[in-house]
Amino acid sequence: MPHSEPHRPDSNAAGPGATPGAAALLLSGARLTDGRTVDVRIRGHHIEAVAAAGTLTAHGTRLDLRGHLLLPAPAEPHAHSDTALTADSPGPPPHPVEDIRRRTTEAALIQLSQGATALRSHVHIGDGQGLAPLEAVLQARRSLRGLTEIVAVAVPGLLTGTAGADNLAMLRDAMDMGAGVIGGRPGLDPDPDGYTETVLDIAAALDRPVDLHTDGDDPVRLARLAAMAQGLRPGVTVGPCAALSRLPADAATRTADRLASTGVAVVCLPQGSCSGAAHRGTPPVSLLRSAGVRVAAGSGALRDAANPVGRGDPLEAAYLLASQNGLSAEHAYDAVSTTARSAMGLPGVRIEAGFPAELLAVRGEGLSGVLSLAYSRIVVHRGRVVARTSAVREYCDSETTTPGLPRQGRTDSGPGGGP
Repeated sequence: MPHSEPHRPDSNAAGPGATPGAAALLLSGARLTDGRTVDVRIRGHHIEAVAAAGTLTAHGTRLDLRGHLLLPAPAEPHAHSDTALTADSPGPPPHPVEDIRRRTTEAALIQLSQGATALRSHVHIGDGQGLAPLEAVLQARRSLRGLTEIVAVAVPGLLTGTAGADNLAMLRDAMDMGAGVIGGRPGLDPDPDGYTETVLDIAAALDRPVDLHTDGDDPVRLARLAAMAQGLRPGVTVGPCAALSRLPADAATRTADRLASTGVAVVCLPQGSCSGAAHRGTPPVSLLRSAGVRVAAGSGALRDAANPVGRGDPLEAAYLLASQNGLSAEHAYDAVSTTARSAMGLPGVRIEAGFPAELLAVRGEGLSGVLSLAYSRIVVHRGRVVARTSAVREYCDSETTTPGLPRQGRTDSGPGGGP
């Protein structure tokens, strides 16, 4: 069941957040994926106008984007902020609120610089940690408001029976504190179906979305999860589901059809795994997409024990989907942008008037080249430039001069010197 197109806003309106007469941001000379070169005028939090390059004016800031490809900004649907950047720490990750807040902030800024203007972070609660990790992530969210959006997913341990009573109460407290999504790991509970039912009941009562960890190695259990999730209005997401690729073809096909028919989205992790996942790799992405499942791609671990070299880069996730899973560059980028936003319940983004100004400009001519060599990036969030990353490639002098190559200048240190 293919997902519907996002609602198209009124193209005659600047959108919420625009102040009449407010200064505009003009992105000039940007290339779009359809080959057009355009000017994009932004006012407030939304795109006000898109027209042929050189035809728009604005009273405000002008940013020259010649040589850049302009794209809807990625979103990160599966991060683990509470354990991010702990790969070099001896022993288990430390849990003091200030330490987690600092690492959450640094990790979010890393991912923002790479283009992700919204981030869904799975945060463990209970099991001796209480609500401290969640409080730290919520503090980071407040401090980063205006730069990036962080939504916390509360992930409790056991929820069923006497052993799960405390975690169940803590989960309700977590939602009251400000967690936006109910998470969990049904496979770690003695009663996985009871766990899932409990989470879905709380989500329905609170009108909150659900995002559950599962390897997908039990198709019967996954089918039951999908059946229970059917009709939950805010939406249900599962991931990373890597074990789906190890199922027999007929079982994987039936599972894909079941997920599609119930509207459950799948988030895969092409860059590695995350804590608690027993299987590495990606699910059968092409099969899931063909069945109509919304398949988004996230980063998972960002330099923690599960993936000590995790980059948290949405463009690398798209690159891996294209290079190793056979997706086109367009479909691969969709998984980290449009479909990721849809799975997270965020408004759709197109480079058209009326849509949110959540944009990423990458130096390069076309999408395939950008996914291959995505070095220089400019990130726009809520209508303003919030991050820039610049890369300069230079080559040393040689006896043979090749026209057009940037070269380092000679200094007293001889060949190879320079800035």
